[in-house]
Amino acid sequence: MHAKDIRKVVLGNRLTLGEVVAVARFKADVEFSAVYQVKVDKSRRLLEKQIEQGEIMYGVNTGFGALYTQIISPEETAQLQRNILLSHAASVGEPLPKEVVRAIMLMVLQNLGQGYSGVRLETLEMYRQFLNLNLTPFSPKEGSVGYLSPEAHIALVLIGEGQAYFGGELMSAKKALHLAGIEPINLSAKEGLALTSGTTSPTGMGALALYDMLKAAETADIIGAMSLEVLKGTVRAFDERLISVRPHKEQQETASNIRKILSDSHMAKAFENYRLQDPLSLRAIPQLHGAAKKTLNDAHTTIEIEMNGCSDNPILWPDSEEGGTISGCNCDSSYVGIELDSACIAAAALAKMSERRNSRLINEKHSELPNFLIKNAGLNSGLMIPQYSQAGLLNDMKILSHPATADSIPTCADQEDYVAMGYNAAKKAREVASKLEYVLAIELLSIYTAHQLTDNYPSPGSASQAVLDKLACFIPKMEEDQYLYPFLEGIRDLIHSGEMIQCVEDKLGKIFNKEFINGNL
Repeated sequence: MHAKDIRKVVLGNRLTLGEVVAVARFKADVEFSAVYQVKVDKSRRLLEKQIEQGEIMYGVNTGFGALYTQIISPEETAQLQRNILLSHAASVGEPLPKEVVRAIMLMVLQNLGQGYSGVRLETLEMYRQFLNLNLTPFSPKEGSVGYLSPEAHIALVLIGEGQAYFGGELMSAKKALHLAGIEPINLSAKEGLALTSGTTSPTGMGALALYDMLKAAETADIIGAMSLEVLKGTVRAFDERLISVRPHKEQQETASNIRKILSDSHMAKAFENYRLQDPLSLRAIPQLHGAAKKTLNDAHTTIEIEMNGCSDNPILWPDSEEGGTISGCNCDSSYVGIELDSACIAAAALAKMSERRNSRLINEKHSELPNFLIKNAGLNSGLMIPQYSQAGLLNDMKILSHPATADSIPTCADQEDYVAMGYNAAKKAREVASKLEYVLAIELLSIYTAHQLTDNYPSPGSASQAVLDKLACFIPKMEEDQYLYPFLEGIRDLIHSGEMIQCVEDKLGKIFNKEFINGNL
């Protein structure tokens, strides 16, 4: 089942990457299972018992961060939780996209619903209503090191502070709640801390980025195969015997994909012996695509573990006889951050090979087709400049591939003297995923145009033809220079939506390992 076809997600079960996308991007409804509700209520009862017994607990009856030595009286507990939201809502700049805010809220529900946080079910129920009623809090995206600020902006809406989107408009939180028929609440002990502490923002944002990267990586196999085909490349480099002696799973799967995509291609068959050896951007597709997909698959495994754990601090233990609270640092974002830094490098590697293939397509010395894939070059520039766009995008991707998690700037008067920076890793991963889609779209536009100049070539494979036919629905034959922007955006949309993969599999049957869509990897 594709994420867009998932209509309902029940929390209390193991959450998958596809389900996060279903809720965040496609607005699937969210429900709480009976098990979820029992866990939340049980942990709340334990917290209230420990408060009655006078136990000192970080963030419940103490200050936060370096202020943990300051004891808070029972009468000030509610004010403490309100204050943490007001003081911590300090991120700035442009707002996070609505789908990212929705993903973060879902991660908060999943995180606190593990039953180790002591929050009230009625508080979590409000976030569930926000998601189901499409009420989206406003949260600026700049200025987080891994948690706190974006989550605080989001949580402010619970108490009627801050801003929110409702009915397509940005308005005060009080007005949005009124229009949605929801009353603001007063937070109780630990709730303000729990709503802001944890890896919920890098995990939610990173899940969306990774989903798009995984789709783009599989689409890159299609586009790479089509470039190989029209550039008279040889499929010998993808021979199962050759690939088997270096037994990386993703390399083998990629080579198998290329073979299957070109299995009925008269064009590929005709040029199988045209060259003894192709350039690396063609013959090393299994090796580079495979390595990139291995990195993305590793990130997928890690992020799904993170999604299904509890990253709150402190942690309550309602299942042990003595109960108890332990303060530690499950809210550290290193797992997510390091994986997403690596994912950015993997995506940039896919893009750098795509750009080199595209360069060959538009260069008559390599493609043996008219320069820049246009007749009457000189008067027409053809597809000269989209490769410039690729170069600019790829330069950005290389800059964004510098690891955020390699940095650490101490905060909180050195109480947090090491900082993971996982939030920035997730934030740039979103940008990298989008830029990869555009780089691939530019290569595919060149492939499409090249086929308009190959009347004397044998026919392409059925999968290639299906893609070309889909592109022909909105891209005309280019006899002279045309406005290219709409074509590039249209191709990018096909990549982003997964329609490109579906188009090929409608012809060939399932060939891609798309378990990331519903999380069974």
